[in-house]
Amino acid sequence: MEVEGWAVWPRGSCMDSWRIFFTGVGGQGTLLATRILGEAALLTDVQVVVSEIHGMAQRGGVVESAVVMGKVLSPVVSDGEADVLMAFEPLEALRALRKCSAHSLVIANTSPISPFAVSSGKVQYPDVSEMMRTVSGHVGKLIALNARSLARGAGSELAVNMVLLGTLMRQERLPFGREPVETVIKTRTRKPFVEINLEAFDLGFQVV
Repeated sequence: MEVEGWAVWPRGSCMDSWRIFFTGVGGQGTLLATRILGEAALLTDVQVVVSEIHGMAQRGGVVESAVVMGKVLSPVVSDGEADVLMAFEPLEALRALRKCSAHSLVIANTSPISPFAVSSGKVQYPDVSEMMRTVSGHVGKLIALNARSLARGAGSELAVNMVLLGTLMRQERLPFGREPVETVIKTRTRKPFVEINLEAFDLGFQVV
């Protein structure tokens, strides 16, 4: 695995810190969502550090990343430190539960992606409802949603990442609102997909 990190220190200072940990499967757009959130922080002069951990992303492996904002120097979100866990796949939400505390917010996509062992019939995929109950019992708040279905409604199942970003921004847990995120979506995503991505973001924002 390779870890990439970058830090930018804009004008001004922050009174608090925010640690958002992303986890998903290769091909779900986890890293794009991470970069969009990081650039939205820059637009609002919020100090930010972004890190990306590349695993077997091209073969459906786990992809993890983090956005850390505020008066912090390290891009690492240690166990128990995540203020927010963004889980793009339900089993990965359970696996990343170690990053959370009793005060964490978890936003989890409930639409599973079967790993090879499940697809080949060697093992059975865990019950999603049971996994979500386990997660809910260990954190402050869980928002579980079928982001794939909402993305499909926006025009593309590939927009799961935008749905989850929209749901995150609805919670008002960060030092900026939805506008800078939408601005980055408009400027950093491929032109043919901008409207779909904005629609998916809005559908996610409507999730309470």
